[in-house]
Amino acid sequence: MKKYLVIFFTLLFFSTSAQTVHQYLEKIRNNPAMLTAFFSQMPKGGDLHHHYSGSVYAETFVNYVIAQDCFINRTTLEVNDKKPSAGQEWARLSEIKKEGLLEEYKFRLLQRWSVKDYNGVSGPSDRQFFDSFNHFDIASEHNIDSGLLELKKRAIQENVSYIETMLASAKCGRTDDLSLSFDPRLQFVQKQNNAEQCRLLLDTLYQELLKKEVIACADDFSLNTVTKLHQSLKIDDDSFTMRYQTYTVRILEATEVFKRLLIAFDAASKNPLIVGVNILSPENNDVSMRDYWLHMQMFKYCHNKYPQVKYSMHAGELTLGLVKPEELSWHINAAVREAGASRIGHGVDLPYESKSYDLLRYMKEKDVAVEINLTSNEFILKIKGDRHPISLYKEFQVPIVISSDDAGVLRTNLTEQYVLLAARYPQFNYEDIKKLVYNSINYSFIKEPSVRQKLLLKLNKDFIRFEQVILSQKKAPVSQSPGKR
Repeated sequence: MKKYLVIFFTLLFFSTSAQTVHQYLEKIRNNPAMLTAFFSQMPKGGDLHHHYSGSVYAETFVNYVIAQDCFINRTTLEVNDKKPSAGQEWARLSEIKKEGLLEEYKFRLLQRWSVKDYNGVSGPSDRQFFDSFNHFDIASEHNIDSGLLELKKRAIQENVSYIETMLASAKCGRTDDLSLSFDPRLQFVQKQNNAEQCRLLLDTLYQELLKKEVIACADDFSLNTVTKLHQSLKIDDDSFTMRYQTYTVRILEATEVFKRLLIAFDAASKNPLIVGVNILSPENNDVSMRDYWLHMQMFKYCHNKYPQVKYSMHAGELTLGLVKPEELSWHINAAVREAGASRIGHGVDLPYESKSYDLLRYMKEKDVAVEINLTSNEFILKIKGDRHPISLYKEFQVPIVISSDDAGVLRTNLTEQYVLLAARYPQFNYEDIKKLVYNSINYSFIKEPSVRQKLLLKLNKDFIRFEQVILSQKKAPVSQSPGKR
């Protein structure tokens, strides 16, 4: 009897605690500064839609090229580790420093390598965002050690205990002969919309790729990039865990996309640190749009070869005006129903999808989570507030996770995503938000049950601590701000 009384009063305490925190959140909901203080301290579990290179702040990359004394083009701000051509437009950064101009160039590089100070009129916002990655490639590809440690340190400070980052795509030799042979045939079956013929053609291409020993590229990436890097940096500890997705790029021609996808699936099937596969690059790119159906067939094919491998897909990162209206009606449907994605990233065009209510019910039934990236969607797509479909996903009880996407390029963090959620969507109460945090672990692709359990137990303890902190503030005066963001 005493045991049951202890359980009863424990549950009563936690229920009362959560209710008090709920009341406090409602009091401060219109005050962005107080929301930021609240969510900075709240445990946030995991960040599941997270790009490694786009999450490192540009200051880190700028400092790297300065330390390497790279060359910079005074006019275009292009940076290179070797002087590309003769002429006075190129100078070493040490020379720029001697001229007393280094701080000016650093400032200009920050604006070029991120969305810092973007004025909204100098060019399309999506172009500003996606072009940033090409500009800082020289640093992001050679500075992974310090980049990952920066992400870990920031996550711990932000009360984030798990990151599932899209790290890299495995490098492999050229297969131009296969591209010349298979690309036209793959385009033909796509125009015919013939899924069976596409499967047979992919099977032939799969056999040819095996002859090229592309699986060795997967093994090399798995061992010499992921495992060695993860272990040498001692990424995992009691306070933090990181796992990795690898990916293909959707803007390449069909054979190359499939080759990279096959390598990604094979690597993910063998290494517990590589927990999933994704597909990257702008969804509205001409090749991305043309080959979207074909990419779905490729994912379905690889899933049949590697049924144990989980995958998320960037799907529906589109809006009216960015593409033709008819192109908004099927991408999420295809990713979920045809390709069999376990999670989708962004999902912004949901209201335009064909039979969107049926799609939402299907996602709920199949437990397909959506990764919501509020700052990213606002900057790239100009979608925010009630234009964002997050309320639709909630209405139909589709699992939601809150993510940061590319916090470095976007100059944001995961805390800010929860601030925006609370400020803009009052239908998400404290218990709803707490569930989203737990979703970030429950819908992760972590393979080891013991690791998932450890993270959930840590989350339980962290929420107890957090709610006690808020309880201590329950009598503190709260100033009401007159407007909402």
